[in-house]
Amino acid sequence: MGRKIFVSYKYADSEVQQLSGSTYMNPTTVRSYVDQLEEYFDSNDIYRGETDGEDLSHLAEVAIWDRLKDRIYDSSVTIVIISPRMKSSDPEKDQWIAQEISYSLKEMSRNDRVSRSNAVLAVVLPDRYGSYDYYMEGRACCDQGCIDLKTNTLFRILSANMFNKKLDYGNLCGSNSRVYTGEHSYIISVKWGDFVRSPKGFIDRAVAIKENSESYELTKALS
Repeated sequence: MGRKIFVSYKYADSEVQQLSGSTYMNPTTVRSYVDQLEEYFDSNDIYRGETDGEDLSHLAEVAIWDRLKDRIYDSSVTIVIISPRMKSSDPEKDQWIAQEISYSLKEMSRNDRVSRSNAVLAVVLPDRYGSYDYYMEGRACCDQGCIDLKTNTLFRILSANMFNKKLDYGNLCGSNSRVYTGEHSYIISVKWGDFVRSPKGFIDRAVAIKENSESYELTKALS
């Protein structure tokens, strides 16, 4: 693909659909899905929060953050994995995923090089029952139906960059629901099952949105 990809995710969240080969003693976690990304992209193009077997526990948080910032700075695309337990009750500014998304969206200068805002793609994992309804739920609105994105369940840094295209107020349909079409969000959401059928297509779509970033009201700082 020729693009460096940073993956932001909640490593140990096991409230996801179990993959084949999982056992009670070795359950599927979000990391199990992240490992599968190497089947779709060159492993050298993927930066995860840590590489398999890499132990960062001995490092202070500031040292871990320095490593993560280096990996994000060297990437042009960020994939954020949406999972049922990705958030905790801690303040958003204290959680790695929120910090990683904020840094991904900022333009950073180092020496004579400027790293522009990354393209960001939200890939949604199925829950342990195989359902996406905890975040993406089909609804019988309008004639053709629609997908309800429960953005209130996400980090604000994510939800603020969805439905954020300038002067795009959606359309009301017969059910009095406001429906958005086209590229209405800087950060688009895709189900894992759809993503794995066309990973390059969805990455290209996110990059095309990034190249038209002036059309979106971007929120880059954590509140």
